[in-house]
Amino acid sequence: MRASQIAVAAGLLAAPALAWNTDVHQQIAYAAEEFLTPLTRIIIKQLLEPQYKGSLGLVGAWADSYRKTAEGAYTETWHYIDPADDPPAICNVYPNRDNTLKGSIVSALTNQTQILKSCIRQAKAGKILHGENATCANAVKFVAHFHGDMAQPLHVSGVAAGGNFFPVTFAGATTNLHSIWDGAIIYQLAGVKSFSNDTLQPFFKNIVSRIKQDNFFIPTSEWVSCTDPGRPEGCATVWARDTNAWTCDYVYSQIFNNTDVATSGYAEGAYPIVEIQVAKAALRMATWLNKLVDGLYKEREVILRLNPSWIGGPAAGA
Repeated sequence: MRASQIAVAAGLLAAPALAWNTDVHQQIAYAAEEFLTPLTRIIIKQLLEPQYKGSLGLVGAWADSYRKTAEGAYTETWHYIDPADDPPAICNVYPNRDNTLKGSIVSALTNQTQILKSCIRQAKAGKILHGENATCANAVKFVAHFHGDMAQPLHVSGVAAGGNFFPVTFAGATTNLHSIWDGAIIYQLAGVKSFSNDTLQPFFKNIVSRIKQDNFFIPTSEWVSCTDPGRPEGCATVWARDTNAWTCDYVYSQIFNNTDVATSGYAEGAYPIVEIQVAKAALRMATWLNKLVDGLYKEREVILRLNPSWIGGPAAGA
């Protein structure tokens, strides 16, 4: 581990958070752009407002800003799901048990996908050309963002509010487990303080190259084994369970003992996990959007009803 990597991470630790950091979200979305078909690029440009120039990267973090406004406060719970599991011993996700009446990332991605289907049809028919429909523009932004959130292990964890109240020390600073997975670990790995938000950065260019070469410890074909927009809740659940498995396998399974996790080996052990999770998010996002635009799915019944969470779970029946 390079000393410079640890140093740049020391000043990057935030208060309790709910998402990959803004720049990481943007970089995931820029990476996804590398896998979009020409037709998908055209349709996305029609659906988004002109100021975004058809760029997923420019809207990748929009949903986080929106949830902090009075208008968008109702979307707060859409960025995560709190499973009633018990990592590191038992990890699982069950939407009817773990969703709340306000929604979760599984239900929100399902619902926004359904909205986007109609929007794409309107764009293809020439009824939306320059982002005139705010609901449709926002659906693109939500779908892009939720693919990023879905790949962050602490967004699929009910322990200590997704690790927000799990204190750790990183590079000499007191922070929380969620925060270091949002940004500090990937910044230390990349040797940066942050990523520029105007274009795809070298670290993520390498991620894109490795995706194209299928050069990760899990084959890319397994990442997109479920990418059928005809069953959005089913695929969202598959992805949530895939991410949640890391909370048993690594996130909570290591010994902390008040050590500095930047130098104890914890961060270094997380490097390949962070790399593959941002890569999964980018490829799944692009594949999902391409299939939606191409119409490569069978329309099926999609259940959008929300039931109260299990009374014995983290959301306590909400």
